[in-house]
Amino acid sequence: MKFPFFVHEATRAMRRNAAPSFAALATVLVTMLVVGVFIPAVEVTNDAANTVRSRLIVDVYMRDSSTAVDDSRVRHELLAVPHVKTVQFESKAQAYAQQSHQNPAAYALLGGVNPLPDTFHVIPDNPSNVLAIRNALVAGGRMIDPAIQTVSNKKNYTKKALELTSAVRWGGLAFAALLTIASILLIANTIRLSLYARRREVEVMKLVGATDWFIRWPFVIEGIIVGAAGGILAIVILAITKVALLDPLFSGWSLVSQIRTIAFPALIAILLGASAAVSALGSGLSLRRFLRV
Repeated sequence: MKFPFFVHEATRAMRRNAAPSFAALATVLVTMLVVGVFIPAVEVTNDAANTVRSRLIVDVYMRDSSTAVDDSRVRHELLAVPHVKTVQFESKAQAYAQQSHQNPAAYALLGGVNPLPDTFHVIPDNPSNVLAIRNALVAGGRMIDPAIQTVSNKKNYTKKALELTSAVRWGGLAFAALLTIASILLIANTIRLSLYARRREVEVMKLVGATDWFIRWPFVIEGIIVGAAGGILAIVILAITKVALLDPLFSGWSLVSQIRTIAFPALIAILLGASAAVSALGSGLSLRRFLRV
């Protein structure tokens, strides 16, 4: 038999069993809507977590009496510390100019006196190594160089930030896995109910000598059609919501415009492919029990 025959049989079966097919389509639609909202939400959460982690650095403050020679020596010593990616130097003049610009009233009271030290901003190769770098700089309670006045002590903040961001990332992955499993089971169960209503038809075809794949192909194609239709409807609803509601609502918010999420064409491809694949797989696997005649 040729492929058009199986397509014709699939569409004919959908017309004859409109109610179960509609139930399967509605299930795919709702599931894909949830997935379509969940993917950008997880990306925004992970982006926020990564932003927090990227700000975890170690600040090394130099003594007021330190010279350019001391600064150069300390820079090389910092770069030699394990897990240090880069070192950025901020002179006391640069720090004063920046801080006085942010809070001119407070710095006007200083009468031109600059209390800020030269500072090295030590950026780790991985945010989780921030505490290891700090411990290496103050090993045994002593600085690695006498020209260093102090090293920023944000141990509690760093630990909490690392724990929180790790929990957010792993929680997102766990929830994504649970949502994927739930989606597959929900769609497969709905398809199984649809197949149960047609079990007599399958049994008759099996008894007259039809092969398993001859019986299975129309159901698989039907699953692809129903899944793709549900996915397309979900995409249309998401697109209308995005264009009519979200884009006008957030168009003037610079903070929201900086949030990076998955491109909408990529989201369309994921939803369409996932809905068709899961529905086809659910149809093929759910049919196995009815082929045992």
